[in-house]
Amino acid sequence: MAPGNALVPQLIGAASTVSVADVRRYAFELSARPESAAAARRHTAEVTVRWGLCEELGDAAALVVSELVTNAVVHTAGTRVSCELSFSSGHLTVAVRDQGYGTGGPTLCDAADGEEGGRGLLLVDALSVAWGAHDVPHGTGRIVWARLGAVPAC
Repeated sequence: MAPGNALVPQLIGAASTVSVADVRRYAFELSARPESAAAARRHTAEVTVRWGLCEELGDAAALVVSELVTNAVVHTAGTRVSCELSFSSGHLTVAVRDQGYGTGGPTLCDAADGEEGGRGLLLVDALSVAWGAHDVPHGTGRIVWARLGAVPAC
């Protein structure tokens, strides 16, 4: 994928020591179905191993992508979910794009004891150094992304 086609904003220009050759990027698309979260975890685990990232960072990325895909499937109306992984300057960024959205963006909330769901973004927040969301520039949909820092022991 060429620079500028990413789901997350380009940050390469902000760091003069990073070249395009130092950036690894992988994108895949899934059906907007509940079982796609498991497929996203598998793809993410395979890519992080192929890139030689440590197991702890790969596991965190797999959990984050699973939560973001689940949210895209549960909270939006669409048939496809696009995912992108990019690694640069010691950070792994996970981005998930859906095809539609309701009012308001993703927000952290406290799930009541005994509730089955509602904790996904709390996990994303705990595992990432930054995360956010923005509407796609053209058409309908939203991109939710999370940036994970490289674990010092990696």
